[in-house]
Amino acid sequence: MPIEFALPDLGENIENGDVVSVLVAVGDTLVEDQPVIELETDKAVIEVPSSISGTVTEILVQQGDTVAVGQAIIKVEISAAAAPAAAVPPPAPEAQAEAAVPAPQPAPTSAGPIEFALPDLGENIENGDVISVLVAVGDTLAEDQPVIELETDKAVIEVPSSISGTVTEILVQQGDTVTIGQAIIKVEPSAAAAPAAAAASTAGAQETTATPAPTPSPGTPSAAPAAATPPAPITAAATTTPTKLVPAAPSTRRLAREIGVDITQVKGSGPADRISIDDVKAHSKKLHESPSAAPSIAQAAPLPDFSQWGEIERQPMSKVRQITAQRLAQASSTIPMVTQFDKADTTDLEKWRKEYGKKAEATGGKLTPTAIIIKILGAALKAFPQFNASIDIASQEIIYKSYCNIGIAVDTPHGLLVPVVRDVDQKNIIELSVELGEMAQKTRDRKVGPADMQGGSITISNVGSMGGTAFTPIVNPPEVAILGVARSSIEPTYVDGELLPRTILPLSLSYDHRLIDGADGARFLRWICAALENPFVVLLEG
Repeated sequence: MPIEFALPDLGENIENGDVVSVLVAVGDTLVEDQPVIELETDKAVIEVPSSISGTVTEILVQQGDTVAVGQAIIKVEISAAAAPAAAVPPPAPEAQAEAAVPAPQPAPTSAGPIEFALPDLGENIENGDVISVLVAVGDTLAEDQPVIELETDKAVIEVPSSISGTVTEILVQQGDTVTIGQAIIKVEPSAAAAPAAAAASTAGAQETTATPAPTPSPGTPSAAPAAATPPAPITAAATTTPTKLVPAAPSTRRLAREIGVDITQVKGSGPADRISIDDVKAHSKKLHESPSAAPSIAQAAPLPDFSQWGEIERQPMSKVRQITAQRLAQASSTIPMVTQFDKADTTDLEKWRKEYGKKAEATGGKLTPTAIIIKILGAALKAFPQFNASIDIASQEIIYKSYCNIGIAVDTPHGLLVPVVRDVDQKNIIELSVELGEMAQKTRDRKVGPADMQGGSITISNVGSMGGTAFTPIVNPPEVAILGVARSSIEPTYVDGELLPRTILPLSLSYDHRLIDGADGARFLRWICAALENPFVVLLEG
């Protein structure tokens, strides 16, 4: 007799979601961990995996429906081999109504302290190093209060609690490496917060436990849906699930989509050809390998023993520095880059900047050359759309973007970070100056998160405060160009036959030659120079 598979607890205070697509059909053979529906919550679009195997007999939801946690999604006829591992045959209708609710619902007042585990941080973040613990035993913890400060390979972020109560035990310490699902602290929930705390901890507890769920008794027939592993979030722009059924976990499918790998082409190394994350990475590496590719950090030639020549000191690379090294090496070896140089006469612009600088200061900003360049660069992307694009090599397509988001390379004591100023074409220069100052301070204080450093159209690297006349910045993929700004200087320049002292700003434009030709690069950079020399160009052509 078919049993119902209900929407499991998704954690993170998610109570319901909208069905984006149904990924199975009546008659399909369903295997454990196979995605059943694609669900859009208020946090992300996620795939909901099945915790049971069998044959789909009925679909109980459709695209566009809003489903709540515990609501039945499909009916499945359990196969004879899978029946012992699945739930016992469904009881009376009254008991089936109870089965729609996830099993882990103990009375919080008698359960004692509960564990708060490191939640899914998204964007392929699997672990991080604890920079500091922000609570202590005995503290009263409020929902959304930061618990630890964590350094990932993308940024330093604060991890907020999803439960409230009293901290009874700290399970990690500064310097520890913690993984998604690992318990961080134990909390004694207050009576008022206990129900929500128990629900919020379910996902973490399910991820961290290695023992299977106990076989349910006839009075608890819904244990199978409750034992489902919480699904991993994916981006809303993810591609659709391949029609060919392949044995892979949702997290593996998500990684394949995010790096542009067709999972149906990946050869699995696990039992029954099950595909792992390592299999996807190996397949992607094989696709991108070429004889001329530069060696990665792991393949670098061994170093000599430097201590034979004198005293040395070894220090571990931070995660930010590790990922910066890897990505820059990859960008340098996979993108054929060309750098174009030009100079802009900013004498008049500097006078205008000093004249109107007080207006920006009155609003809390500072009218820096970078703020002005951001606005001009946003207009240049409208005039030259090929610079606001990305290359999809796998599908042999060019992706043109309608938004104008500018990444700003910020030098910090912890490494180079590139937060993004969004929708620059919709903001005036004073607004941009205020946002730029706030963002730079937030970055230096290590308060910038992974979401703040995504979605850039093009990047600006301004080293003018440190000096130099020119440099060759490296393109930040998947962008196709980066603008380098060096220090301006007073140079003698002929103006209408007269030699005059003028303020000259050197610019360097590096671009991906696979998409942008040299003539395009020269025109784009000259347009920016002309706009700096006469901002009326932005109004006329931008």
